[in-house]
Amino acid sequence: ITKDNEPLPYNQFLIWRGGKVKNFELRATVRQSGNNSGVQYRSRELSDVGKWSIGGYQCDIHPTAANNAMLYDEKGRGIVAKNGQEVIIDAAGVKWLVREQPPIEVNVADWNEYKIIARGNHLIHQVNGKTTADIIDHQESERELEGLLAFQVHRGPAMKVEIKDVFLKELPYGDVQTIEQRPVPKDATLIGAAPKQAKSAPAKKKEVEPSPNKGQGDKAGRNQAAKKQDPSTKSEKSAGAKGKTAKPAKSTAVGPVINENKATPVERIKLVKDFKVELLYSVPGGDQGSWVNLCLDDRGRILASDQYGGLFRFSAPAAGQPLDPMKVEKLAVEIRAVNGMLWAFGALYVGVNDYENKIPSGLYRLSDTDGDDQLDKVEMLREMEARGDHGIHAVVLAPDGQSLYLVCGNGAKTAKFEPTSQVPAVWGEDHLLPRMPDGKGFMRDVMGPGGIIYRVSPDGAKFEVFSNGYRNIFDASMNDEGELFTYDADMEYDFNTSWYRPTRVNPVVSGSEYGWRNGAGKRPEFYVDNLPATINIGPGSPTGTTFGYGAKFPAKYQKALFINDWSWGKMWAVHLTPSGASYTATKEEFLSGSPLPLTDSIIHP
Repeated sequence: ITKDNEPLPYNQFLIWRGGKVKNFELRATVRQSGNNSGVQYRSRELSDVGKWSIGGYQCDIHPTAANNAMLYDEKGRGIVAKNGQEVIIDAAGVKWLVREQPPIEVNVADWNEYKIIARGNHLIHQVNGKTTADIIDHQESERELEGLLAFQVHRGPAMKVEIKDVFLKELPYGDVQTIEQRPVPKDATLIGAAPKQAKSAPAKKKEVEPSPNKGQGDKAGRNQAAKKQDPSTKSEKSAGAKGKTAKPAKSTAVGPVINENKATPVERIKLVKDFKVELLYSVPGGDQGSWVNLCLDDRGRILASDQYGGLFRFSAPAAGQPLDPMKVEKLAVEIRAVNGMLWAFGALYVGVNDYENKIPSGLYRLSDTDGDDQLDKVEMLREMEARGDHGIHAVVLAPDGQSLYLVCGNGAKTAKFEPTSQVPAVWGEDHLLPRMPDGKGFMRDVMGPGGIIYRVSPDGAKFEVFSNGYRNIFDASMNDEGELFTYDADMEYDFNTSWYRPTRVNPVVSGSEYGWRNGAGKRPEFYVDNLPATINIGPGSPTGTTFGYGAKFPAKYQKALFINDWSWGKMWAVHLTPSGASYTATKEEFLSGSPLPLTDSIIHP
């Protein structure tokens, strides 16, 4: 709180002293009145300005819609991208408008959730789950890849800012995209004037000093990276700010800090006796992203999806041979962020969970309309609202061969469903004692029914709730009896509490309820209106599942359900035994590695 009779002489900041942030996701719920505020990140302290002064990237919190949740470079380049803009800053500091939409409007005097996603030089701002600014920053001399986190109190008129439910998630470092990987599109438009040459900038930590670039405002030269000169011959003028000495350029390859964003070496992988692992392909992250899902098309070729990009296609190499990189085809179809795929009914069905909100999340159908072996038609069968990693995931063929299952985590809002749904919509969360949501604020606003498996008609018109009460299910697989199984996530923050539920394999029974509820409200397995797990696995991050049918494995493993754990780097073989109307099971660690963040697996015929 500031007062009119005691105005601040300069902008001041509440600085988080828990260390510097690099790649991260930050959520904070904020309301403010009078003046404006902001969330400062990857920033540096400015002792020459005054105590508690900060400069660097800022997600603005502003009563004017165009400025709210924009990217502002405090004590630097000023406004970089306004609310509703997608911007690329080229190597010379020229700002190019790639795309623009009407600004997302909110009342900043109300509580609003601001979210910042920073991966390398890609920055995304969101308010209440909607993207307001999307920036690629190629200007190495001005951008920051790490720094302090802070909240702003603005100088001038009286103001009040209130902050709650702050959640910070660290992400793996790296993912710096080069100008070649993310060039300025030909149809982009110049924002304002090109920056002036040799202009002294406020002192800040430099990543690298670029040399002057002729034609900075010329579209033809916008994708030319600044050329590095020999520091011993570089003039004072060409060094940028006076007295500065160029530092060696950092690697812009994906994963420059860990020195490897590549497949885990085979020697680091441990697996059961008499099995062998071969490395077929190491996905180049800068060009092909991060592959998270696999499936087979109607010709037996493998399709792979990039978590933040498009689709790739290739044929399985011959036994004992690696995959030829030249044979990996990027499909031109306009789709992205696919988390689940199934080829069925002559088309590719995909579950889109777009973390960056560049296209609507939901269920899509992709098809080839002219027989040229290229998917050229994109149909959105059902738009769905989702958030983060807990959204729309796998698509699985139902045992009747006439319908689909769509697997969704508890971050996907419940879709409109048919009255013929198998699960009674009795999803209340009555509590005798006061509610106890997650103490760190994670998804504290999400209530039952939690994650849902829908049964869907091939045209997407009919959605039925087939089973619900899950936390975050990513995949599901069917055994040879036509019975479905899924691998559900735990809530790691609940560990050592009485309501903690480990990751577990569940039989997906028609009309079943598995009891996930907000915070401490999760239903124990002994509740009569809640079904138990087939087997509890333990802490982890469940991802893809598949049965071993068709693999040239011993019979025991052909019948096993293989489940992947992303965080612990393990694949479990779950051995099922019929027991009454359901199953019991034992688990066996089939393979593990460090690191080995598994996301999906398939059996190729």
